[in-house]
Amino acid sequence: MTEPTAALSEFATSLTLDKIPDSARLATKLLFLDALACAYAGHQGEETGQLRNVAEALSSGGNDSPVIGGQGLSLAGASLFNGYLITAVTMCDVHRECLTHITPEIVPPTLGIGYRDDVSGEALLVALAAGCEVATRVGIGLDYPVFRGKGWHGPGILGPFGGAAAVGSLRGFDANTMARAYGLAGSQAAGTFAAWGTPTVKFHQCRAALSGLMAALTAEQGFVATDKFLTAEDGGLYNTYAEGGLPERVTGDLGERWELEQIALRLWPSATALQDVLTALYDLINKNDVSFGDIEKVTVTLAPLPVNMFGKLPNYKAKFEALISGHYVTAVYLRDRELTLKQFEPECYDAPELRAFAAARVEIVADEAMPGGKCRAELVTRGGETLTGMCENPLGTPENPMSREQVEDKFRTYAGGMLSADQVEAALAAIMDLENQKSVKAFVGLLNPA
Repeated sequence: MTEPTAALSEFATSLTLDKIPDSARLATKLLFLDALACAYAGHQGEETGQLRNVAEALSSGGNDSPVIGGQGLSLAGASLFNGYLITAVTMCDVHRECLTHITPEIVPPTLGIGYRDDVSGEALLVALAAGCEVATRVGIGLDYPVFRGKGWHGPGILGPFGGAAAVGSLRGFDANTMARAYGLAGSQAAGTFAAWGTPTVKFHQCRAALSGLMAALTAEQGFVATDKFLTAEDGGLYNTYAEGGLPERVTGDLGERWELEQIALRLWPSATALQDVLTALYDLINKNDVSFGDIEKVTVTLAPLPVNMFGKLPNYKAKFEALISGHYVTAVYLRDRELTLKQFEPECYDAPELRAFAAARVEIVADEAMPGGKCRAELVTRGGETLTGMCENPLGTPENPMSREQVEDKFRTYAGGMLSADQVEAALAAIMDLENQKSVKAFVGLLNPA
């Protein structure tokens, strides 16, 4: 087995468009499109203004790097802020095996350097693919149950590697420089589940975007760092974070099977495991005609871990808790038959009938026999009829993928609040033909209001 740090370095530095199969190219474009949709939505996040202030403090007046849907900042400030925008309202992608959001850490530094250097769309596409594949490959080597058992949260740990790989791809690194960039990325790897239940879990993503950028730019200066960070005996990622990990998974079929194709998208703005709940409710509603006023009780059954994370907020407070409350998400979806950001505004989540329904009529229970990623929703009507919906594979996962049309409609929904209809369609066409765009600067011009 080739040492994983070296293998990933060689992979990222030698990657060209012709080595990326059509399915991985399409997956990368859809990940990019979805990230941009999430960033437009992120301007509605509760803490977005706070992070904008932090990014401006880092920028010292610089505004030459693009912010998706907003005024430019410095390269560092824009990387941080774009990372937060993508994750701000809990609707970005997730690599479910590692419970790690990927594009918030990869897209911002890639877009920033791509814009600064005015690279081609082909170079941007290759860099995005390299970053997403490296981050997910590092992740599958972690032996996730061991990693999670130590309390680690993936985005701030995996993300810097992917960001460094993407920037290094754009800057034409050789394998040695890329390996040192990974060493510098690993030296910034951090984030634990102590942050769960607070917006700090989202800070992990945007800080990782900045860390990946810093790692690559520092390595480019010739800064000395270990070139075997993943497997170093004393302090290497796998030995320290995961009792040795599973490094053979990192290198096995690298470049042949694309792990980035396992990254799931989210149709609904809500936490990862709540996509399971919403898929079960979607199934239930599609099979049955039942009105909200006819519902006596709803029982949602999940594996114990998601119940512990999302099943304990029947009396949610404000937007952030509503986003991670299984009780509220169930109530509002059954009432409105949809879930977009408008369901997470005060006029919706503070509605007395929804607060009462979530607290008194929704029960979320754990079943040791229920596998992760699956959910059963059982509804009892006031007339005593029992209706059931199931999630076998959440919508947006590789087993039950969102269609290209669904991802494009998500982009239209959230970009349409900031761009004209013509701009939205022009941006969509350019993203889906990214490899043929001659200038990233011209492309970015499509992404912001005129």
